[in-house]
Amino acid sequence: MDELLKRLMAAKEADGLWGEGDTIVVAVSGGPDSMALLHLMHRAAAIDRLQLIAAHVDHGFRGKESENEAAMVEAYTRSSGISFESIKLDMPTYIEETGLNGQLAARIKRYEFLHQVAKKSGASRIALAHHADDQAETVLMRLLRGTGTSGLAGIPVRRVDKNVELIRPLLRIYKTELEAYVKQYGIPFAIDSSNLKRDYWRNELRLDVLPLLSQYNPQLTVSLNRLSEIAAAENEWMQQEAQRAFKHLVKRCPGPTFELNRVDLMSLPVALQRRLIKLILNYLSMETAGLAPGDGAEFEQIERMRSAASDESPSTWGMDAGAGIRFDREYDRLRWVCRGREAQEPCPPYAYTLNGENGIVHIPEGGMTFRLTHDAAAAVERGPYMAAFDADKLAYPLIVRNRRPGDRMSVFGLKGTKKVQDMFVDLKIPPSIRDRMPLLVDAEGKLLWIPGARRSAVAPVTPDTTSLLCIHAVPFATNLE
Repeated sequence: MDELLKRLMAAKEADGLWGEGDTIVVAVSGGPDSMALLHLMHRAAAIDRLQLIAAHVDHGFRGKESENEAAMVEAYTRSSGISFESIKLDMPTYIEETGLNGQLAARIKRYEFLHQVAKKSGASRIALAHHADDQAETVLMRLLRGTGTSGLAGIPVRRVDKNVELIRPLLRIYKTELEAYVKQYGIPFAIDSSNLKRDYWRNELRLDVLPLLSQYNPQLTVSLNRLSEIAAAENEWMQQEAQRAFKHLVKRCPGPTFELNRVDLMSLPVALQRRLIKLILNYLSMETAGLAPGDGAEFEQIERMRSAASDESPSTWGMDAGAGIRFDREYDRLRWVCRGREAQEPCPPYAYTLNGENGIVHIPEGGMTFRLTHDAAAAVERGPYMAAFDADKLAYPLIVRNRRPGDRMSVFGLKGTKKVQDMFVDLKIPPSIRDRMPLLVDAEGKLLWIPGARRSAVAPVTPDTTSLLCIHAVPFATNLE
C-alpha cells in the first residue's frame, strides 16, 4: 500500500467517510485530481468491498474538447470494470433562461445529476475530488470577502445534502501529489483549458494572487489548510454550544416564531450571542423557506440584533432581518418571525357580550375565557386575572373587546383618566399583542378592566356593596400568539 492510499484509508477512518460494502458515486471530470480519486477509490473498493459508479458531466462549454474528455473517462472506467454514468448539458441555454452566472449554473446542474445517479444506484455517498489546494483557495477567497470564523473552516470533509453524504477524501492531499500519482500509475487525464483563463475570480486567485503571496510565505497553502483545520474544529465546538443554548433558552412558538429573553442573551459571551442569533435565523430559514443553513446572515445584521438587546437600546424596536424574517424587541422579549407567516395588519375589531348572571364566554382573539359569578366566595381569589365589582353600579350589558382609538381608563389614585396606549407602554405589554388584548367595558363604554394588567376605579367593592360581581379571565394559551 503506497503513501497516498494509506492516507486515503486513514482519512476514511478519521472522518468516517464510508463503511464496508457502501455504494459510492465518484464525480469524475477527467482532470488529474478526479482521475486520481477514481483510481484510489477503486483500490479502496477492493479493501472495503465498495460498489463504485463513476459519474461524468459534459457541460457543453468547450465543444470537441469536452467530448474527448467524456470519451476518455468512459473508456478508462469501463476498462477498469467500474460502472459509468454520464450526461451532456446545454449550459448556455440554461444560463440564458435562468440568468445565473456560468459557474453557479454549472454547479447546480452538476450536483443535480450526481444526486440523480445516487438515487438511481441507491448510493449513500458522493465522492468529490476537492483537494488541499482547493481548500487553501477557498479559505483565501472567503478571507478576502470578509468571512467570519465559520467561513474560515473552508470546505467540509463531509456534509449531508438531500439525504446523501458528500465526501471529500482528498481534502488533505495537495495537487502536486495527485499529479505525481497519476503519472506514477499511468492514469490518463485531461487538462481543462478553461482553468487557465482568468475569466473567473478563483482562476485569478490560483494563477496570480496565491503565487504572489507565496513569495512572502512559501508554505502559504499549508498555512491556509492549517487555519482551516483549526477553524473547523473550533467552529464545530461553537456550533454545539450554540445548539445547547438554543435548546435551553429559545422558545419555539406557532408561526413559526422563535423567542428569546433579552437578559438570557446578554448573559452569554459575545461570540455565543452572535452564534445563537445566527442559528435562530438559519433554523427559521429552513422551516419557512426550505433553505439550507449557511452564512447568509450578514455580520452587520447580527450585530444590530445583538445590540438591540442591550440595556441602552430602545425597549421596543424592530428591523428586517433578511430572507423574509422580521426581528422585534418588545421589552425583555426578542422575537424572530417569518413575515410571510404572520399578518402584519392590526387585529380586526372584535366584541363579545357577557350575558347572564353566571356565564362563560370564550374570546379566541384574546386567548382568554371570561367567567362571571355572583358567588362572594370567588372574591377571596386574588390575582391579576380576577376582578370584583359592585354589580349595582355597573351599566349593562358588559362587553369584552379589543382596544379602540382614544380608549382611556379611570385609574385608582389618579385624577381624571389615562390613555390605554400609555398604560400599555408603562406595563410593558408587547406591541405585537396590544391589538388583541381583551378589555372589559360597560354599556356606556367605560373601561372597567384590562385582565392581567389593571382594574379601573369604576364600581369598586365597598362595605356598602350588596351585590357582588366577580369576573375571572382565564388564559387558555401560554401567550396571545
